[in-house]
Amino acid sequence: MRQSSVISRRVAAAAVSLVLATGAAACAGPEDTGAKGGAAGKAAAGAPQKGGTLTVLNSEAQSDFDPARLYTSGGGNVPSLVFRTLTTRNREAGAAGSKVVPDLATDLGRPNKDATEWTYTLKEGLKFEDGTPITSADVKYGIERSFAAELSGGAPYLRDWLVGGDTYEGPYKDKKGLASVVTPDDRTIVFKLRKPEGEFPFVATQTQFAPVPKAKDTGAKYEEHPVSSGPYKVVENENDGERLVLERNEHWDPKTDEERKAYPDRVDVRSGLDEAVINQRLATSSGADAAAVTTDTNLGPAELAQIGSDKALAARVGTGHFGFTNYLAFNPKVKPFDNPKVRQAIAYAVNRTSVVNAAGGSALAEPATTFLPEQKSFGFTPYDHFPAGRTGDPAKARQLLKEAGHPNGLTVTLLHSTAQNRATSPEIATAVQEALGKAGITVKLDGQEPNSFNEKRWSVKDAPGLFLSRWGADWPAGGPFLAPIFDGRQIVTNGSNYNHAQLNDPAVNKEIDEINKLTDLKAAAVRWGALDKKIGEQALDVPLFHPVYKRLVGKDIKNVVISDWTGVLDISQVSVK
Repeated sequence: MRQSSVISRRVAAAAVSLVLATGAAACAGPEDTGAKGGAAGKAAAGAPQKGGTLTVLNSEAQSDFDPARLYTSGGGNVPSLVFRTLTTRNREAGAAGSKVVPDLATDLGRPNKDATEWTYTLKEGLKFEDGTPITSADVKYGIERSFAAELSGGAPYLRDWLVGGDTYEGPYKDKKGLASVVTPDDRTIVFKLRKPEGEFPFVATQTQFAPVPKAKDTGAKYEEHPVSSGPYKVVENENDGERLVLERNEHWDPKTDEERKAYPDRVDVRSGLDEAVINQRLATSSGADAAAVTTDTNLGPAELAQIGSDKALAARVGTGHFGFTNYLAFNPKVKPFDNPKVRQAIAYAVNRTSVVNAAGGSALAEPATTFLPEQKSFGFTPYDHFPAGRTGDPAKARQLLKEAGHPNGLTVTLLHSTAQNRATSPEIATAVQEALGKAGITVKLDGQEPNSFNEKRWSVKDAPGLFLSRWGADWPAGGPFLAPIFDGRQIVTNGSNYNHAQLNDPAVNKEIDEINKLTDLKAAAVRWGALDKKIGEQALDVPLFHPVYKRLVGKDIKNVVISDWTGVLDISQVSVK
């Protein structure tokens, strides 16, 4: 399924963007360990109040501010202040925040018996920023325009899932509209799918489901002043999102929106800043920076070391975990990785302690032995099929190499990126190299610049036998985590392929289909966890670590909420007074 591969490319390539911006791209960045927002929730004393200006200091611009073009999960972070969707993420800390809840709709959707049709009813009293009612036709039109080539960039799930979605070209070329999205009345919208999709409520959180009034659509220029359905409206957009100013939408009715608190009167997003400058400004908290946050900049090891000796600053650091796994990938089509015992030997040889240290230390990374992240919503099921302890088991690795016909060890090449991202970068590659060396495996490092690195690892034809990789989910469930990586029908031979092992196991494919039929998300999670454990027996990858995210907030910020869905501060909950 090529569309799923497109999704995966955005997930894998821009995963950090979502981790950091939560709305800039899919998968593309953290779990709260305390009460609302953990320690950072205590940054400023007193109950949150309405009023004031929230400043957002970012390195990357909030570009393409059009609901059709944004690749978001859960509605995004800054985007969710302007665009409401049929469903959204639960705006609570920790595991509770990984749930999907109604937004514009009255419920999570009503599926037919086999989950190939989903029906939604809009709440009463919904209005755009100009006071006109929001109807199901507006939601339908918003979805249809996301198919237009000139508005590309958003999550492409609907192209794959909707009947006729693979050939529809959007409302500018096809005036008849998309027949698989039906609006029998102003408050009802029905989606007809090509196959069962029990996780459809998660997809309905993405901004493609935001309503757009057809009469106000200005095509590619719509991003300059999109019509708001949320608590804020755009009053200024400079240099394609480099400076974005939001003010209250007076027609937003909080009675119809249980999720967004919308405390500040104004939100001022300033981008293009150096990450070190952002963290310094937040730490100093002078003037407007006292009421500032960031949605795309983490703290690094050096900054955390400095903060650790300052209790006041440490109290303003929020910690979170996003559904993300960094791993060592095998291509079994390349020798000697076609031999399971060679793959197992490498799994035993890896020293996860040294890898975690290379990733920034235990404050920024946690060792992983499962492909699924350690969160219940994904279906996390603990397993370690090749237990090597925290520092590896070179003796066991040597034994397996001997059984595989390599009694004197072997030499392999490891592809990695030259980007300094502490994920697929030289530091991680060197840690793997040193650990495997102790087991008699000589590792030659092949560092390539990011574009070349990605092209190679995502190519069926040119993918090496061993490379560093990472994966993040478009929503907190097992489907978008396991299917793109292990569903044989998603192998792409003429484009970007993410099934690194080129696994095409009929039993795995069938189980994915069976789980997709389930609308009971808890039951589905259990099945995803069992599937992860079963696939893990084949040693098709070596999970290395799950990243941890640390963010600093200004001294006057209150009500920091960090959920297991995004892993970062939820801007819709923040108060500055």
